Amino acid sequence: MEPEHNVVGWFEVPVENMERAIRFYETVFDFKLSRNKMDSLDMAWFPWVENSIGSGGSLVCHPEYYKPSTDGVLIYFTAFSGDISNELSRVENAGGKILQEKTLIAENHGYMALFIDSEGNRIALHSRK
Repeated sequence: MEPEHNVVGWFEVPVENMERAIRFYETVFDFKLSRNKMDSLDMAWFPWVENSIGSGGSLVCHPEYYKPSTDGVLIYFTAFSGDISNELSRVENAGGKILQEKTLIAENHGYMALFIDSEGNRIALHSRK
C-alpha cells in the first residue's frame, strides 16, 4: 500500500536552553518561532503552512525526556532562501559548527550540508541550488 501523504507528520528537536536555541534557529533560518509552554514541556514551533508538502515541527525542552545528540535521526531542513550557502553562512555566528560544507548530492537532487546546532544536535540542510 502506497501512502497518500508524506510519512513524517511532526518532528521535535531536543534543546537544553530554549532561549539560546530559539536565537540560533531564528538567526540561521531568518524566520520567527512561536514559543508555547505545555505543562512541563517548553516548545518553540517552526512556521508551517497547513495542507502543504512537508511537516511541521518544534524545538522542545524537557530535562527528563529530551536530550540533544549528534547520533540518531538526522533532520533535513529546507533552505527557503533557495541556496543552502545562505543559511550555512549564519551557522557559526549563531553558535553552531559546520560539519560538512555544501555538497552536491546529485544534479537532480540538489545539495546538502551538515552542522551542529547551538544545543549539540546534528542537523542537515537541503536545497536545489
